[in-house]
Amino acid sequence: MTTLDNTRRAKSLLDPGMDLTLRPMRYPRFYESFRDAIKNTWSVEEVDLHSDLADLKKLTGAERHLINRLVAFFATGDTIVANNLVLNLYQHINAPEARLYLSRQLFEEAVHVQFYLTLLDTYLPDEQERAAAFAAVENIPSIRDKAEFCYRWIDSINGLHRLESKEDRRGFLLNLICFAACIEGLFFYGAFAYVYFLRSRGLLNGLASGTNWVFRDESMHMAFAFDVVETVRREEPDLFDDALHDQVRQMLREAVDAETRFAEDLLGQGVAGLPLSDMRAYLEHVADRRLAALGLAPEYGSGNPFTFMELQDVQELSNFFERKVSAYQVAVTGSVSFDEDF
Repeated sequence: MTTLDNTRRAKSLLDPGMDLTLRPMRYPRFYESFRDAIKNTWSVEEVDLHSDLADLKKLTGAERHLINRLVAFFATGDTIVANNLVLNLYQHINAPEARLYLSRQLFEEAVHVQFYLTLLDTYLPDEQERAAAFAAVENIPSIRDKAEFCYRWIDSINGLHRLESKEDRRGFLLNLICFAACIEGLFFYGAFAYVYFLRSRGLLNGLASGTNWVFRDESMHMAFAFDVVETVRREEPDLFDDALHDQVRQMLREAVDAETRFAEDLLGQGVAGLPLSDMRAYLEHVADRRLAALGLAPEYGSGNPFTFMELQDVQELSNFFERKVSAYQVAVTGSVSFDEDF
């Protein structure tokens, strides 16, 4: 039997091969995710960061330290995500409509990288400061810890070109869950909380306006990834055994601890109105949300201490908990709704 015959016979989303047939479409929801993402095109040139320059001069030393660490994380975070998309995820999700979405996601990650590059160029005019920010993975321990966490979980399938066994597929699932629930769904959401805390105090509205759009993209990335996980769960439920669930819990605990160490760094000089205990509770709350999205019981039982994340108007991008959104759509009409409980 030829490789093409094997491709046409692919029945499961993680079957080895590269299905090329869009009709009949096996997973129309993935195609709709692609179409929804196209509606939400934005460009970095639309973000006015120059309005933040006066605010930067108002910041306390502790707040300035927070911002410097935050932009240093942004400088490399989305590059890790983009590399994992290209090197690990794209080749193993065997549906052309899903790969359409992943192609779009890669474009969005590139826009995010451009946004953070522009952010650093604006916020850190000193060339040496910028160089240090881009080298944060090497020289800032709290950021290096997060990068090492990422590589420990996502590198396990590097060099794996076909998911031939159940263990291969479980490895892929752990990569995808780390990618969606921990990196995009916890590390970046923690970062967004700092941005929106400052905005709640009337500071750095340019940063917040750009973050609105990144925030929305990341929410869609998570929704797609969790859709992939649920699709695999329906097709191959035996992959989701107690051992996998225990590994997911371990992963989330490690991610919360790594992000807490980052928070200790950011808040170590004492940022008025933002205690470390609240940040830890928020991270635990978000981690429980990710577990719920994966059909698992909560690990922490912590509530959300940040009213600004629930109540603040974020350019029609309602918070990521219950409400629906319909902001910045171009080219086609319609709306994107987030019924998933983030």
